[in-house]
Amino acid sequence: MARYVVGITGASGSIYGVRLIEELLKAKNEVHLLITENGGKVLKHELGFDMEGLVSHFGKYERLGGVIKKYDIHDLFAPIASGSFQADGMVIIPCSMSTLAFIAGGMSHNLLQRAADVFLKEKRKIVIVPRETPLNSIHLENMLKLSRMGVHIVPAMPAFYHNPKTIDDMVNFIVGRVLDALNLPNQLYERWKGV
Repeated sequence: MARYVVGITGASGSIYGVRLIEELLKAKNEVHLLITENGGKVLKHELGFDMEGLVSHFGKYERLGGVIKKYDIHDLFAPIASGSFQADGMVIIPCSMSTLAFIAGGMSHNLLQRAADVFLKEKRKIVIVPRETPLNSIHLENMLKLSRMGVHIVPAMPAFYHNPKTIDDMVNFIVGRVLDALNLPNQLYERWKGV
């Protein structure tokens, strides 16, 4: 069983985070979940989930063999706040520009930012899915800074070569690309075969 830290922030697109967690749990992984305060508000607005509803939703995937652990966003004494905590990867999906800026600046005001800082200092795999448009120069510079440190930047930009028919098809494309960045096999989208 592999172990992943997943953060959901206040950017629009919480469906991406929920779908990724479903896939990780279905593959019998251990997920350590962090949701910022605004992430919880966006989750409720976009998908209708409060924390209790989200935990209940993931219960059916846990019965398939996955494990989920939820942390309070302000608990800086949680195991994932330490470099001694072993994990296979971290994904922030969706990632707000505020969270991105804190991480790029090396500031840790909550557990999500601290966990990202730990992953950076330990040189562990991080995938960030920024969700903002248009992007200003500060956003781009922060992404470049993190990319130079080895962070995978996977913007939530769905492709259309596979002729998506539903929103689910577009969500699956992004989540599939995130799983690719983690080197996890998946069949969530049709890969380009050429013309």
